[in-house]
Amino acid sequence: MPVPQHIFEPPFNIIRSSHVVLDVTDLKLSRAFYETIVGLHVEDADDKFVYLRAAEEHQHHSLVLRKAAAAACARLGFKVGNDGDLDKAAKFLSENGLGYAFADQPFQGRTLQFTDPFGFQIELYASMDRRPHLLRRFDLYKGCHPQRLDHFNVFAAEVQDTVEFYARLGFRLTEYAEEDGPNGRIAAAWMHRKGNVHDFAITNGKGPRLHHFAYWTPTAMNIIHLCDVMASAGFVKNIERGPGRHGISNAFFLYVRDPDGHRLELYTSDYFTGDHDHEPLRWSLRDPRRQTLWGAPAPRSWFEQGSPFSGQAVREPKFVADVLVAD
Repeated sequence: MPVPQHIFEPPFNIIRSSHVVLDVTDLKLSRAFYETIVGLHVEDADDKFVYLRAAEEHQHHSLVLRKAAAAACARLGFKVGNDGDLDKAAKFLSENGLGYAFADQPFQGRTLQFTDPFGFQIELYASMDRRPHLLRRFDLYKGCHPQRLDHFNVFAAEVQDTVEFYARLGFRLTEYAEEDGPNGRIAAAWMHRKGNVHDFAITNGKGPRLHHFAYWTPTAMNIIHLCDVMASAGFVKNIERGPGRHGISNAFFLYVRDPDGHRLELYTSDYFTGDHDHEPLRWSLRDPRRQTLWGAPAPRSWFEQGSPFSGQAVREPKFVADVLVAD
């Protein structure tokens, strides 16, 4: 299927992935997992919300935990270049028949919220309360020493259409997985705004659902250390996949599940993609090095389980991809 062309003058300027808002059923337990086990820093908290960030981040939060009756993903947040981009985004959404609203969000400036044509709940902002980064506060480091939020990955029922929509917004394709043959369909795509492999990955499957969100760590050893921490702290069953190295993105990775089942990736060692003529890399769905460079396929849970978006019905995918699955 067609690979979208890079658009260098999008209707508004998204800078990068910024934050995720998760509905969790036990706020105290989820806070302990992300703060004590993973190693994020709590910036503010009350009996309904916990706001966390990573060591390198100046922004107030990159993860918001919201107490709720059922686990879900509430919103995915992206930072735009300036306040004028919010007005440009509103104009684009209106011209394309998409509803939106400006909402007051704690610790954020003016925030535009909308649901895209595929059910993904998005919010855009230009400014957020700033905090001193904790990069050199090694005395505060815990877990795997997460440095910054890196990307989101979602299950999309209409993967090609979703890829084309976000390409219109200036997301540039870096790698993609495709069926073999003359009529092969794209089953997954990795798209970026900030100059590494991805800010937003789109995977074929029942959607809209959040597959995972990811934090960057300093080294692969930090990721391996988290395995020791989780095993020692009674969370060994929450280690879903890895550690290993992806063929796609070249990144060293680990996937874990939080107490509600939300999937978190710890991630390092991908590569620069900022050149305007960077060409997307194609992978065959049948290449065992795609999922893991060392050839180990992902578990079935990887392809079937994800976090629904609050209030959005989950749809069957347009097609079922023939992927390699671990026994």
